[in-house]
Formats: sequence, structure tokens, C-alpha cells
Amino acid sequence: QAELVESGGGLVQTGDSLRLSCASSLSPFSDYAMGWFRRAPGKEREFVAGISRYSSRTEYTDAVKGRFTISKDYNNRMTYLQMNSLKPSDTAVYYCATKKTADTRAVLTTDNYDYWGQGTQVTVSI
Repeated sequence: QAELVESGGGLVQTGDSLRLSCASSLSPFSDYAMGWFRRAPGKEREFVAGISRYSSRTEYTDAVKGRFTISKDYNNRMTYLQMNSLKPSDTAVYYCATKKTADTRAVLTTDNYDYWGQGTQVTVSI
């Protein structure tokens, strides 16, 4: 069983919204910081958003601030990335990632995570 499974990607138009979901099999869920990354065609994987263990802190890359929101659902061990006002530049494969951490306020913005999902494709057309 994969530790993380993403879903929710698809083909949308500029200005549309999508919500990506990441299901975790790791427990207790509150022990883990979560992150979303993306890899656009021909580019390196980049950090998109991160959230601390108890959701007290979040971080976003500048390109998505004000448009994307990361959140956690502790009852269902889910992490979401709500993406609004999508642009063609958001086209990429999106990955969720997780790392167990003792620091309740830590948000990991580099790719130093322990587990990664398989990725879900998001394509934004003009």
C-alpha cells in the first residue's frame, strides 16, 4: 500500500479551480508535516505549498500566494490543495509529500520529505 495517493488533477481552462487531494496511510496523521510540489515540463520539481503538523503554519511559493490554499483533514488523513484562478503556468504534475517531525511548527519548503505520492497531472489551457 502506498503511503500517499494523490487525486483530483485534470484538464481545466484559465481561471478555473481544482482541488487536489492526498490520502495518507500514515498514523498518527498529526505527526506529519505535509507539502505539495510540482514539476512542469522541462523544469525542476518545485515547492508549491506546505503545512505544519497541526496546521498552525502554512507556506506558499510566491507564484501561488493568494490563489492556492493547503489544508489538512485529520479525521480522514487527507491533505488538500485548493487551486483557484488557475493559469497555464500552473500546468505540471503535482506531488504531495510528507515527513514525520517533532517540530510542531515546521513547514518544509525543500524536498527533504520521507514519502512522496505518485503525482497527478494538472493541465490548464488558455
